[in-house]
Amino acid sequence: MSERPFRFGVQLRGVNTGQEWREKCRRVEALGYDTLHVADHFPRGLGPFAALATATAITERIRVGPFVLANDFRHPAMLAKEAATLDLLSDGRLEVGIGAGWLRSEYEATGIPFDRAGVRIDRLAEAIPLIKRLWTEENVTMQGRFYSVNELSILPRPVQAPHPPVMVGGGGQRVLSLAAHHAEIVAINPRATPEGAPDRSDITAEVTAKKLTWVREAAGERFPELELNIVVLRVDATDDREARAHQLAEELQLTPGEVLESPHVLLGTPDEMADALRQRRSRYGISYISVTEDGLEPFAAVIERIAR
Repeated sequence: MSERPFRFGVQLRGVNTGQEWREKCRRVEALGYDTLHVADHFPRGLGPFAALATATAITERIRVGPFVLANDFRHPAMLAKEAATLDLLSDGRLEVGIGAGWLRSEYEATGIPFDRAGVRIDRLAEAIPLIKRLWTEENVTMQGRFYSVNELSILPRPVQAPHPPVMVGGGGQRVLSLAAHHAEIVAINPRATPEGAPDRSDITAEVTAKKLTWVREAAGERFPELELNIVVLRVDATDDREARAHQLAEELQLTPGEVLESPHVLLGTPDEMADALRQRRSRYGISYISVTEDGLEPFAAVIERIAR
């Protein structure tokens, strides 16, 4: 099986003015990124649909997507409507990232019930097929455990056929297995603590390989069709990878070797980081690389090396 071409995304945070947001979006496109991501949180960042609509209005090439929507924050019918509208207005540049929701403090602050993880994942498993049906069928009737619709028709239709690609992100076996069944893009994320920080023990090469085994087993014959994404949490430009790995080891509570091998960390010169991504694509099949906003500028040099 031939390797997929690389794609590169960046997750942007909030801004203080509209002008700042527009300039940042243009910068993302100019630096060669393929996708602009926006998170879905109440206390920080921008509302994803308005922010992404603005991004597509002032750019020409980049794709956009929430990374990722918390399923519990929106009824699937509302999400389907907003996403279809954005896909139409962007001329088919939308990717719909969605997850089960995980940050307890947001649920408590908004009064949204924070059910145990299994229930939230069950709800997501019911929502995704419903959303896809609303994008593709004339009148949808469904009586589910969590959601019910009666002869519901959603217009406009998405531009992309049969529908925008769905990305499901997560770090546990159940949600990654769900992604393998229902998503077009599977995002391999570290598990998150309730406080909102990545679980440092969950970013090693060994754990990533285990997660990909879960995805492969759950996907079965569907696996070659999946695009695999990973979030690089740390992009650190340095002329001495070994020394920097030793410095980060204590902070991340990993060994220097685990830091260097972690698919969620990139250290070195632009050429070294580009080589690391090629090696990881060969090892894991991961071709879609997303970085946080801290990595926006340093990672651009890596994109340039790979494009060249």
